[in-house]
Amino acid sequence: MSTQTPTGTHAPTGTPAAANPMATLVRVAVDTHVVAKRNLIKIVRVPEILVSVLISPIMFVLLFAYVFGGAIDPGDGVPYREFLIPGIFAQTVVFGATFTGAGIADDMQKGIIDRFRSLPMSQSAVLAGRTASDVVYNVLSLVIMALTGLLVGWRVRGSLLDAAAAFALLLAFSYAVSWVMALVGVLVPSVEVINNASFIVIMPLTFVSNAFVPLESFPPLLRTVVEWNPVSTLTQACRELFGNVNPAAQVSDAWSMQNPGLYTLLCVVVMLLVFAPLATARYRRTAH
Repeated sequence: MSTQTPTGTHAPTGTPAAANPMATLVRVAVDTHVVAKRNLIKIVRVPEILVSVLISPIMFVLLFAYVFGGAIDPGDGVPYREFLIPGIFAQTVVFGATFTGAGIADDMQKGIIDRFRSLPMSQSAVLAGRTASDVVYNVLSLVIMALTGLLVGWRVRGSLLDAAAAFALLLAFSYAVSWVMALVGVLVPSVEVINNASFIVIMPLTFVSNAFVPLESFPPLLRTVVEWNPVSTLTQACRELFGNVNPAAQVSDAWSMQNPGLYTLLCVVVMLLVFAPLATARYRRTAH
């Protein structure tokens, strides 16, 4: 008995999508949206996350504004609270990006990632959805910090368009750092290890910067490090866009500080080009 292949036989699963780039992009986008929605639902169902997202920014603003504010003079006639808030913004979005690594590690420990791998979905959507949802976390944090900052005396002296550009730059930087933490989350599937490691790395990155104290307060050798620290340039770019600097004040001669917005965007591009493919490739390898 001969076996004939029916004329209407379907190709193996995944072939049409692979042959059609547009269909692949649509599938990835839909799967990313589903994963991001799943992560955002946690905000409502796990109150601890909501507390961390909302309370921590308020605590940092009040702590530095009222405890350290009287002891630090940023100079150039700028009130410390206006000098401070952009630095708090930068610190918070960097710390907020650690949700990515911890969330991925938690899902791997609980077996949720194994469930994702068994589903007919795009594997890259797992990380893309996680990083996208963490941008929403940072939006919530920025809104709460901005309102708290306005209450303690921070003001936006620039235009609304410049302020929007500052917030966009903060979110872009946090998104790039999220991909760095995504790679860490795939490599080290342990929430405790990731929390400790991120604290050890991110704490010096944010405090060895101009986020809380003027650049001039650092000794010469350390000042060079601070000038090229992307957290410093992110903070400086936000201060300029918010109008929280004295236009007549002398800026560092370092190219990074002369062009803080451009330098920060270059750092964002480099992080995305390097860590997004690395994190995705590592995740796919662990899926086999």
